[in-house]
Amino acid sequence: MRLSVLICTYNREKYVYNVLRSVALNTFPRNNYEIILVDNNCTDNTVGECERFCNDFPDITFRRVVEKNQGLSYARNRAIAEASGEILVYVDDDALVNDDFLQAYDDIFNMMPEAMGAGGQVQPLYETEEPTWMSHYTKVLITSYKYDGDKIKENKCGKFPSGGNMGFRREVFEKVGAFNPELGRKGKNLIGAEEKDFNDRMQKAQLKTFYIPRAILYHIISPVRFTKEYFVNLTYSIGKSERNRTLSISKGKFIKRLFLECVKWGGTLVLWCGFLLKFQPQKGNKLIFFRYNVTKGLLGF
Repeated sequence: MRLSVLICTYNREKYVYNVLRSVALNTFPRNNYEIILVDNNCTDNTVGECERFCNDFPDITFRRVVEKNQGLSYARNRAIAEASGEILVYVDDDALVNDDFLQAYDDIFNMMPEAMGAGGQVQPLYETEEPTWMSHYTKVLITSYKYDGDKIKENKCGKFPSGGNMGFRREVFEKVGAFNPELGRKGKNLIGAEEKDFNDRMQKAQLKTFYIPRAILYHIISPVRFTKEYFVNLTYSIGKSERNRTLSISKGKFIKRLFLECVKWGGTLVLWCGFLLKFQPQKGNKLIFFRYNVTKGLLGF
């Protein structure tokens, strides 16, 4: 098996059939990939949606497995254990992919033997209008938006594939291990940093990752993401995630992250002034709010 498409899901019955269908409609030969859906204790109709997919696409190699340990990292690690492909590609459960998606992954790993990992574009697909306070920076935060141009390039300067659209050679997990179950989302908890932690281990092992523009993931953005409650939870969780990640390495690493936070505050204030001069104070104020919550989480308040 060349590719294993891995989808980890928790109570996303509204979206799960469509993401499976978008993978099945790819141009890549169906006998050369499998889809593994990891059900992380779903209590909705995910099972029924999977059965509908199997009935509609009986020639697709598809398996649904249940991971009882709650958490995205547990689910991702279970997917690794279940997969039989040479290349493991993760796809978010609330998304759609373009019809060239799997071929793009196959091509990058065929063309570039040095590529150990890769990731493509993430484009938001809004269910409602984009709010007026949205800037490029909050767009990246809320929607995981990613666009680094139209050419293949190596990820450098701390860049790494987005979690909902990333693929790795199987040997990567043998060299650096799996995702840290102490990090990553659990149910409605928005704690993250497991992808950054994994990328740090890849970089230490000198394993290269690349950006591939042909692999496009359309991330469906629910209006819930525009609420104040979600924004506070997400931004605070980013800071808390970084606190957990850096302290798990060393106190020195945490102190360096605190210094970086001070630098980020400087950049945020510059951006706030810029938006003020453009008569867009709501965009600048949202960035201040974002930075404030991240700092709170980082300090453990």
